[in-house]
Amino acid sequence: MIPEKIQQPQVIAFYLPQYHPIAENNEWFGKGFTEWTNVGRAKPLFKGHYQPKVPADLGYYDLRIPEIRIEQAELAKEAGVSAFCYYHYWFGNGKQLLEMPLNEVIRTKQPDFPFCIAWANHSWYKKTWDSNKSILNKSILMKQEYPGIQDIDAHFYSLLEAFEDKRYYKIKGKLAFVLYKIEDISELDLFKSRWQELASENNLPGFYFISYADDILKLSDNKNKEVDAIILSLKTEPHAIPIGNAKLKKYYRALIAVLSEILHRPIYIFDYEKTLNRLLNPVYKKANVYPVIIPNWDNSPRRGYGGVIFKNSTPKTFQKHAEQIFEMIKDKDFTDQIVFLKSWNEWGEGNYMEPDMKFGKGYIYALREAIKEYSKK
Repeated sequence: MIPEKIQQPQVIAFYLPQYHPIAENNEWFGKGFTEWTNVGRAKPLFKGHYQPKVPADLGYYDLRIPEIRIEQAELAKEAGVSAFCYYHYWFGNGKQLLEMPLNEVIRTKQPDFPFCIAWANHSWYKKTWDSNKSILNKSILMKQEYPGIQDIDAHFYSLLEAFEDKRYYKIKGKLAFVLYKIEDISELDLFKSRWQELASENNLPGFYFISYADDILKLSDNKNKEVDAIILSLKTEPHAIPIGNAKLKKYYRALIAVLSEILHRPIYIFDYEKTLNRLLNPVYKKANVYPVIIPNWDNSPRRGYGGVIFKNSTPKTFQKHAEQIFEMIKDKDFTDQIVFLKSWNEWGEGNYMEPDMKFGKGYIYALREAIKEYSKK
């Protein structure tokens, strides 16, 4: 929970659990498939392209090992991160994937580090994880469904032990819960009201619902007006795809992907430092709009030539980025001085804080310094 007197911004880091084998991935992509499969086989696609990205201190870790989860938390503390926000995959009708790491965090009571949950409520397609397949392969692997009230209840009770955990992160006294694709939840009002009701029945303080938006235009969507706060990520969309219409944007992305494959060269390449100003927006000064900071972005391990790539990211430029974002939230009430970090360990998209062979703990130190500078003001 946020302390009563705050001395620094609260940085909540998204956390990917795709680092242990599961039966479904073995079947779909080959035995032993994890996020490391794509990361390890990545290759540079142009001169100066930093690939592959090789982990340092933690190595190519397996999240079945409890010591790894503890070391991750220690590194996060060193960086000044306030909590992990675990991606959670509930597809409806009781079907979950990649639930083991969070379940073990709850069962073992380790690491002693705050956490919350982001429901990554989207279908999985063949292209979701497998870079060996064409990005045009839209074969569905696991469909996201919303069966109704019984499933809403089952979903809540599957996480009840997490919600009861003393480490669960709270905002304004309530349980922080992120809805990743709020526009897809068919009965949003029912979902929210039922979970609040079940929270009361189970002596919980209630939920602080947060939606996720990757386009500033989505802030005006009706469903985004029905939550307590909105995470706004401006990582690529505003400059990479200069089209406001969502349908046209989709076709534009497909066209660029095809051209990239034909040319055997990524088209979406952007200089990280030159992009920093585009990652800022005055809307971040609003109390209930939470900005996102990103150490880098390069999803070519998953998307190949069709990926979006930021080049020339360094700890120094990331520190500048974090300081710019922190400056935008400094006049908010302390309970709203919240920033989401995307991400702690999303290696396949190039946005990770964990040490690698090129920069070591550089990004960890950079975030720590940015927080320290903020605390002096």
